[in-house]
Amino acid sequence: MKPRTLITGAAGFIGSNLAHFLLERGEEVYGLDDLSTGSRGNVEDLEKNSGFHFETGSILDEEPLKRLVGTVNSVYHLAAAVGVKYILQRPFESLETNVEGTRNVLRCALLYRKRVLVTSSSEVYGKNPRMPLSEEDDRVLGATQSSRWSYSGAKALDEFMALAAHRTRGLDVRIARLFNVVGPGQTGRYGMVLPTFVSQALEGRPITVYGDGSQTRTFCHVQDAVEALYAMMQSEKAAGEIINVGGGEEITIRGLAERVKKMLASDSPVSVVSYREAYGEGFDDMPRRVPSLEKAARLLDWRPQRTLDDAIRDTADFISSRKEIT
Repeated sequence: MKPRTLITGAAGFIGSNLAHFLLERGEEVYGLDDLSTGSRGNVEDLEKNSGFHFETGSILDEEPLKRLVGTVNSVYHLAAAVGVKYILQRPFESLETNVEGTRNVLRCALLYRKRVLVTSSSEVYGKNPRMPLSEEDDRVLGATQSSRWSYSGAKALDEFMALAAHRTRGLDVRIARLFNVVGPGQTGRYGMVLPTFVSQALEGRPITVYGDGSQTRTFCHVQDAVEALYAMMQSEKAAGEIINVGGGEEITIRGLAERVKKMLASDSPVSVVSYREAYGEGFDDMPRRVPSLEKAARLLDWRPQRTLDDAIRDTADFISSRKEIT
């Protein structure tokens, strides 16, 4: 019998890529998404496969979630409110989805004793200046008056709940902390930086860098990310563990804009927009965020295989083919 897997957030960027990956490996995939930030277009090709079953619904509605969890062998929990712009515009709804939704997923997994992978975020590290960031490092956060840190708090609470379910009730849980996953399927609709830059470059509009552009990040190709998630789900060593999943090349945001401009042979100028102008008064950010990937290499034998240039090229191909220039 084929393994049966549930993906919450299956119509999202990472979820839809993961669904393709699992179907290629012969799994039967059930997808749940309320389409608040996911796109029906992301599952159109998936629905042509008889092994994919999609349902429109929310992880806040426990009854259909319970039914789906009871049907499958394991759960990839990806559903979440994501994107700086979305979270700043809808802070209460984002907290509700990210905290209550994860609680519901864990309750259902406990009821049926199903293995579950919870996707967390590098945001939990906050402003910790230590680099590279390892899974045991402290969290350093801004004031609660800044909505910027609400997502960090919600994802940390998700981790606390998942680890508590593992330690006190024996639930088979593993947690992936994702660092800036990018690639085909992602758009700039909710403030995602790479597809925004690519869309602007393709249209010849100014490539807008927020802040002064000196802040650095790493970017992980979505195919590398889904391979890491799959490896975590398969590995017995990952049970009860938090594992960073990210890219290996650190680059400034200004450097990313220049790289996109050069690779796409764009005439777009690179312009700098202050955080205040972009997000309003009091927006807080961190100058660097770089993951330690030692634990992923040690426990999973996983390392990112694709380059930042691969991610830029694949993102540009996707946006051009779908005409999703925003």
